[in-house]
Amino acid sequence: MASPQRGLRILPAEAALAPVLAPLHARCFDRPWDETAIARLLALPGAFGLLACGGADFQTPAGFVLGRVAGGEGEILTLCVDPAWRRAGVARALVRGAMKHAGRANAATLFLEVALSNLAAQALYGHLGFETVGRRPDYYRESDGRRDTALILRADIVPAPPDRYDARN
Repeated sequence: MASPQRGLRILPAEAALAPVLAPLHARCFDRPWDETAIARLLALPGAFGLLACGGADFQTPAGFVLGRVAGGEGEILTLCVDPAWRRAGVARALVRGAMKHAGRANAATLFLEVALSNLAAQALYGHLGFETVGRRPDYYRESDGRRDTALILRADIVPAPPDRYDARN
């Protein structure tokens, strides 16, 4: 599916892409997930991934989101954007894609956790309709030993209209 952002395409990310996703995750987090963890997650029932690719040939990984859907709820487990692609609409496109995917999988809500200190991410999520519904004190452990509170955010998912060429129209 093509994204409205110039030069960006959002594609499904399957377990076979773990060798591409793990180095990208490592560029974004102090405690990255390795290939095995990513591949195992994507192999679970209800799990999904979306990869944003950009550049002239749409071959440059710009970011990805991993999530899951179960029991009518979706959850974003991790979202990362390569530092070179930040502030270019990649995270917004990925979260919107995750919301759309979760809605098509019959989720009515989408949850995620974000560090209390991550004000940029909180602003993004707020613009996308997420609201704080809880806190997890000392949830994130930083590489320097500090701990950060996680905010639990929730958004209602508006069901996606059928595709224009859907036979049910």
